[in-house]
Amino acid sequence: MSLHITELDCADLRFPTSAESDGSDAMNPDPDYSAAYVIVRTSDPEQSGHGFVFTIGRGNEVQSAAIQALAPHLVGMDLDTVLAEMGETSRRLVHDSQLRWLGPEKGVMHMAIGAVINALWDLKARRAGLPLWQLLAEMSPEELVELVDFRYLTDALTREEALTILTDAEPGRAERIEQLRAGGYPAYTTTPGWLGYSDEKLARLSREAVADGFSQIKLKVGGNLADDQRRMAIARAAVGPDVRIAVDANQRWDVPDAIAWMNALATHQPYWIEEPTSPDDILGHAAIRQAISTPVATGEHVHNRVMFKQLLQADALDFVQIDATRVAGVNENIAILLLARKYGKPVCPHAGGVGLCELVQHLSMFDFVAVSGSMQDRVIEYVDHLHEHFATPAVIRDGRYLVPSTPGSSAEIVPLTRQRFRFPDGEEWSDR
Repeated sequence: MSLHITELDCADLRFPTSAESDGSDAMNPDPDYSAAYVIVRTSDPEQSGHGFVFTIGRGNEVQSAAIQALAPHLVGMDLDTVLAEMGETSRRLVHDSQLRWLGPEKGVMHMAIGAVINALWDLKARRAGLPLWQLLAEMSPEELVELVDFRYLTDALTREEALTILTDAEPGRAERIEQLRAGGYPAYTTTPGWLGYSDEKLARLSREAVADGFSQIKLKVGGNLADDQRRMAIARAAVGPDVRIAVDANQRWDVPDAIAWMNALATHQPYWIEEPTSPDDILGHAAIRQAISTPVATGEHVHNRVMFKQLLQADALDFVQIDATRVAGVNENIAILLLARKYGKPVCPHAGGVGLCELVQHLSMFDFVAVSGSMQDRVIEYVDHLHEHFATPAVIRDGRYLVPSTPGSSAEIVPLTRQRFRFPDGEEWSDR
């Protein structure tokens, strides 16, 4: 008997991370890491898929409502058909004209689509008995190309070019899978660098990061130049001359300010400057990149594949930072990985938050096996917060992500956490 989708079960989950300044930066001083969390339920109670959108607290209820608005497209649908045609499923959600009007293809609605698409991929991988990265990495180039929406991309990447990229990467897939399983994927950590931490905590966590095997850390900057110079000096003294220190302004500056600020920090040899200005300002990023010696990284707040296309066309960045829940899910991130490969830029995903480490590891590992074939200059962000709430948390050893082996996308939050941190009536919030 065929199965069908019965419900998009959505929960507003929030974690009070602002109490300890975890996640704090120059633009977001008091984030409460949160997830608009969706379970795609089916007529078989044993078969469901999990996904979410990462937010930082208020507004999570808006995101949850957007997820629910997608239910009419899926509830009652034959499950085998939905999962067999994931390209068409994605396009059906993205191209709903009335919902698309709210973007188009950006913002709350686009992120909601990402949560649902990611949950469907989680379910598809579970049914296949494979972790998501492996499910994707074992698909044929033709199957992968069918997942991508090439509308608005063909001046930069055609279907034929994408097929060639994937076909050229086919030889060596098996060897790269074994390499992944043996050595994992390189990571860097932002755990020491939150702006609200004391100097003592910064120094201690920086030393601990090096002891844990990380060869790169990241600091938040942009609040006060003198403070940033002091904190960079503290971090450099703690980690030594050979560990990379990236910095992240979280969109804090106008273009001239970004140039002046980064020129002042250049003596500390920052590895990259992340989000130096508005994520929408493609020409601003290009101007900053031309004017400073520090490489530019951006992408966690880039709305869609079209903006990534333009950033690459304008040569406005050095590192592409995809986000698992900002764009419309796995399908659109595959398009961005292909664009990055076409333009020769390494992909270093944004992670941290709640659950982003769990999700993006699959995308980077798929990229290594089936798209770029390289780990050169590539690292996945890691932040040591909230992993204990996941059924299959990301695992780091010696500064590297270990390869997930459990079927699915690693997105499932355990039931006790879903009960305790549900907003506003869960135990964690009702006590507040």
